[in-house]
Amino acid sequence: MAKLDGKVAIVTGGGSGIGEGIALALAAEGVSVVICGRRASSLARVVEAIRAAGGTARAVTADVSREDDVARVVAETVDAFGTVHILVNNAGVDAPDAPIHEYSIEEWDRVMAINLRGPFLMARAVLPPMRRQREGHILNISSEAGLEYYDESGAYTVSKFGLNALGELIQLENQSHGIRVNTICPGMVLTEMSEGAPGLDRRRCLYPADIADLALWLLTRRANIKIGRPILIQTMLNPWEGK
Repeated sequence: MAKLDGKVAIVTGGGSGIGEGIALALAAEGVSVVICGRRASSLARVVEAIRAAGGTARAVTADVSREDDVARVVAETVDAFGTVHILVNNAGVDAPDAPIHEYSIEEWDRVMAINLRGPFLMARAVLPPMRRQREGHILNISSEAGLEYYDESGAYTVSKFGLNALGELIQLENQSHGIRVNTICPGMVLTEMSEGAPGLDRRRCLYPADIADLALWLLTRRANIKIGRPILIQTMLNPWEGK
């Protein structure tokens, strides 16, 4: 099993939820973690928690859908720590339920910009240094909705199916350069965004720590180990009451 001590990671959307859970777990394993997101206060809270536990972290306020912001995140990471070994594409947004013909173009574009354009821009920025060092690991946080079709969730579902395809293509194009790509597709995870959903049984949900555990397991496989296609992680019991 590979050791993570001394590695450098970027975690997008690292100020809450799954991103926060993965950032905390990586830092506890000796990884220098850079978290980015749009809410400076949330990022600062996570960085403080990591440092209080003896870890190394810094925050960069950024919008992953903006090319200049992505370039700045990677540049500040390399300036601070010398390189990037791990990228966790976690930043994402949901959209109100609606049939396809009722989506506004602005809402559709907003979801695609964060959920699909963002991971593309981040991967595009880190792949050249990863290729030069012949080492790197990209983790995409997708969704169960990237494997199953749910009516009236068109923009989110399409963005996650697209993210899964993006991960497969990046793996295909870069595995000969020592770079691995994994895509995790969680079921319902209890986060700030989901915990108030009507009819949701919190006791039956996944938690960010569950996704972080899987992320660590994937990141610590031997270099020659390739773990399949998008990985579905669910709960045994349906978290939606009465369903």
